[in-house]
Amino acid sequence: MLKSFIYSQLYQWYERNRRILPWRETEDAYCIWLSEIILQQTRVAQGMEYYLRFVSRWPRVEDLAAADEAEVLREWQGLGYYSRARNLHKAAKMIVESQKSKDKRQKTKVEFPRTFEELRALPGIGDYTAGAIASFAYDMPYPAMDGNVYRVIARLLDIDEPFDTTAGKKLFHKQIEEILDRDHPRLFNSAIMEFGALQCTPALGDHCETCPLQSACAGYAHGTAELLPVRKPRPKVRDRWLTYHIYIKSTDRYADGIQSTDLFTIIQRRETKDIWYHLYEFPCEESSGLEDERVRGERSIELTHVLSHQKIHARFIIHKVQKMPEIPGTIRIRWEDLNDYALSRLTLRAIDRLRLTPPN
Repeated sequence: MLKSFIYSQLYQWYERNRRILPWRETEDAYCIWLSEIILQQTRVAQGMEYYLRFVSRWPRVEDLAAADEAEVLREWQGLGYYSRARNLHKAAKMIVESQKSKDKRQKTKVEFPRTFEELRALPGIGDYTAGAIASFAYDMPYPAMDGNVYRVIARLLDIDEPFDTTAGKKLFHKQIEEILDRDHPRLFNSAIMEFGALQCTPALGDHCETCPLQSACAGYAHGTAELLPVRKPRPKVRDRWLTYHIYIKSTDRYADGIQSTDLFTIIQRRETKDIWYHLYEFPCEESSGLEDERVRGERSIELTHVLSHQKIHARFIIHKVQKMPEIPGTIRIRWEDLNDYALSRLTLRAIDRLRLTPPN
């Protein structure tokens, strides 16, 4: 396999087909880091909105470090895998604190880590993310391995080793190290990632017939491209049953002779190291199945929510009350203020349903 052929064909393809994405138009390591964390297990179309919002609200790493965790989780709401947001905030604080300890004068602009080792030491940053930031921000010769790159390499070299095992990751890393264009690592990583996203896609269709790397692709030659890459068997999905109690109290108020009604509810923050850690939700009980806890006149909403290794069977029961129950750890808020709190996607789905058929 001639690397020079791969480089020339890949770069020509990239020049013709590359998408204009804001994190590609900058060498600001902070912005590139944000994009890398946001785009982990997230489609570009979905991640774009979050990236722009984060950069707008916290344009520098010191701005993000100064934010409350609750604010960061609130902006992350809907992306899932909330540990990414917590690690993002923790890393920003570490960067700022580390620089303060080195520079007692506290420069107005905090400098983002500039070496692979410094980047790798931050929470939530593994070898791939550290390599991606190092190459995209500083043009350093490190590979950037995401799912798209694993797919391209697996097909190009006809590798049937599962890429998501320890042995598989070592094998793929060795292969990409050999192929990496060390003279132009930023260009190479950008091009091969985009190639996997747009040309060498999971469902190939007729893409192989128009692929500029076809003559160098062992997967195409052996007829195995459509089967690659290989994943390890997924663990069994665990079922969980959660019952949420939505207590709603209506209060009339008068202003300038006009009567209006406010709705109040109670919510609590998840404090156990489990799913949705530090997110808010309605009072919740877990059981071995969804027992019917409704009484006459109450309504409920049932939803199924699938996470990576868990299937959540949830029932949201609406209780209209004259007085809020006293449940430890809950806070009383206006119904209209729910959007001010970081909520799980499951809770957001339930709220959306309630807004379509609001409690009366």
